[in-house]
Amino acid sequence: MSLKCGIVGLPNVGKSTLFNALTSAKALAANYPFATKDPNLGVITVPDERLDKLAEFVNPQKILPTTVEILDIAGLIKGASQGEGLGNQFLSNIREVDAIVHVVRCFKDDNVVHVDGTVNPVNDKEIIDTELILKDMETVEKRLEKAKKSAKGGDKLEQKKVEFIQAVLTHLEAEKPARDFEYEEEDKALFDEMYLLTAKPIIYVCNVDEGSVIGGNEMTKAFQERVKDENAEVILISAGIEADIAELETMEERMEFVEEMGLKEPGVNRVIRACYSILNLITYFTAGEKEVRAWTVLKGSKAPQAAGVIHTDFEKGFIRAEVIHYEDYLALKSEAACKEAGKLNIEGKEYVVQDGDVMHFRFNV
Repeated sequence: MSLKCGIVGLPNVGKSTLFNALTSAKALAANYPFATKDPNLGVITVPDERLDKLAEFVNPQKILPTTVEILDIAGLIKGASQGEGLGNQFLSNIREVDAIVHVVRCFKDDNVVHVDGTVNPVNDKEIIDTELILKDMETVEKRLEKAKKSAKGGDKLEQKKVEFIQAVLTHLEAEKPARDFEYEEEDKALFDEMYLLTAKPIIYVCNVDEGSVIGGNEMTKAFQERVKDENAEVILISAGIEADIAELETMEERMEFVEEMGLKEPGVNRVIRACYSILNLITYFTAGEKEVRAWTVLKGSKAPQAAGVIHTDFEKGFIRAEVIHYEDYLALKSEAACKEAGKLNIEGKEYVVQDGDVMHFRFNV
């Protein structure tokens, strides 16, 4: 399962610096708007200490973490929905991603210009919200026009579609993002096929100065107050610190630096995990001498679907899954010990995979 998150924000808020830290790639992080003219795509590994623990016990030839794709998208400006700046490109890039990482600037620095002249993260957020909502309104208006034509014959089902699409438009006209729109399960397919930009789940990253990375500052407090009713996580990060961490060669050096800064882990780890969480994803593991590997599935997936992530044949010919819960593996330290203690469970097609399960599939095709 491939997951793609897009980093968005106004120019010069720290998007490319954060992208570089996430990927240790070298996107052009320059001090002027549109330094990133082409979207930069990076593939990053998802940090998971459970994978490292399993590898300690099994001592495999290979360790394979799960990954996330990160797209660094060119800075948006006011008027993007009408094609201003790199607006059209920006908006088409957002359509490609599964979740949005919205970076807002919460630091003052006279050496880094702000596109609007003043640093105000609440205002910056509202500029981007407005542009995305305007683009969604344009999409929904076209859809409404089409639906009205189909409903002219008096078909009740088509008329119901018109009412639903009109309700979505009214919601957007009230300057509310589509992700906050409530609908019945039966309308989900109709809602999803509109591919609305503001329906995508979102994480906010407040890019702060070094001294505010733990407790925040006045700007982050105002921003958190503004988004408190949204279903979104807010993460404080100093992109400068993250860039310094990314330049260190070894994991030991990185962790030493993190501790010196008074942090428990690099901020980018929290961003990656937040992307995972907001998309309702969980991890299961396979563990053998050849490899210990993490796999991504949607929360609520059943065993055959999880098997299908490895290979479609595994799902087609699924017979059963042998499952050890991670906590049991951690306590007993080997598959053999888990089996002996009765902690290896045989599960069928209806088994719902739990985050951290160590699984082995039996199949026949």
